[in-house]
Amino acid sequence: MQSGAPLAAIAASLQRERRKAGLSLAELARRAGIAKSTLSQLESGSGNPSVETIWALSTALGVSFSQLVQPAKPRVQVVRAGEGPRFSAERADYVATLLSPCPPGARRDLYLIQAEPDRPRESDPHMPGIVEHVVLCAGRALVGLLDDPVELGPGDYIAYPGDLAHVFKALEPGTMAVLVSEHV
Repeated sequence: MQSGAPLAAIAASLQRERRKAGLSLAELARRAGIAKSTLSQLESGSGNPSVETIWALSTALGVSFSQLVQPAKPRVQVVRAGEGPRFSAERADYVATLLSPCPPGARRDLYLIQAEPDRPRESDPHMPGIVEHVVLCAGRALVGLLDDPVELGPGDYIAYPGDLAHVFKALEPGTMAVLVSEHV
């Protein structure tokens, strides 16, 4: 690599992507076919990585070469109230607005839920490994596993396995929540 290489950007990117992948230094080094000490130096911002080393690391992490050598740019995303793709339930007064789809490499979707107290939104089990996180913003609701939902008020949080039947039942008009569907 030429002098002036973005060592700080590479160090930060390697640490971020390795943690995101849930890999230890030793495991990433093994997968990339490089010495653990080399990886440790790169993550500390020292060393002089070759193109081959960066390619090996990007391949082992499943990310592009550029993701490892360019500094991360802050990404600000604003979704105004009433914007975003909306999905209504067939048998309940329940609307889910997709606020943030799962970007490549991430494993979650973010929704704004608006529900009214008529019929509950009963969900069949999703694919294995899904965990749903709900923070109630307004109103009251019964949320969680179909056979044992929990009553939530504003500010309350619940997490439950989305790969089991679950329910969201508004108990007050204007009930709103934020739901994060995590793919673990």
